[in-house]
Amino acid sequence: MARRGHRPSQAPGNRPRFWGRHAVTAALANPDRTVKKLWGTREALANLQLPPLLPVVYADVADLGRMVPADAPHQGLVAEVDPLEEIWLGDLLDQGRDDRRPLVILDQVTDPHNVGAVLRSAAAFDALGIVTQDRHAPPESGALARSASGALETVPWVRVVNLARALDEIAEAGFWRIGLTGHATQTLGESMGEGRIALVLGAEGEGMRQNTEAHCDQLAKLPISPNVESLNVSNAAAIALYAIATR
Repeated sequence: MARRGHRPSQAPGNRPRFWGRHAVTAALANPDRTVKKLWGTREALANLQLPPLLPVVYADVADLGRMVPADAPHQGLVAEVDPLEEIWLGDLLDQGRDDRRPLVILDQVTDPHNVGAVLRSAAAFDALGIVTQDRHAPPESGALARSASGALETVPWVRVVNLARALDEIAEAGFWRIGLTGHATQTLGESMGEGRIALVLGAEGEGMRQNTEAHCDQLAKLPISPNVESLNVSNAAAIALYAIATR
């Protein structure tokens, strides 16, 4: 891919370990992912089509359990992988220039389970990709890959140094930037229009930073009951992406 547009961060040098059937099989199926080593039970490995040169180690359930966090549902499979190659924002925007797929921007969402769940929703509703700031987002990890249920391998994830500058570039590409926040006066349905949407969400509790809100074209809220103060960021992303897909 051509190197163009807003500079991504450098990918972390360590090799994460993925576990669970969905995360591991999706990594094996991704031509852009290098799987360095695979551990598994004979039963779990019997159902996989494995590359001929991949080092495979047969292990029992107890051995696999010691390789992952306590109580992690490894389902008989653990893989050591290289992080995916970095993606440049300009390249991602160029990929979506002829369609109306939404873009998801996360402002300092650091919980890997939340980012993984957002990736899964982005895959479900055919989002163009997600964008995060490099220093305030989790690295690729087993927990994130497990929460993404394979979507880490299919949804482009751009890490940028400066989120405000990235939002400027996203606007120049023709996206209407909607920041989701509870203190907005309009609902998401009233704010969407028919154009291309970049959905901006902040961390649970803190919400979007002031400078991020300033780089949105409009702020909007979900029409939730006053009995609930707010939604988890991954739940909010799923509802908003559904609303965008069905407008």
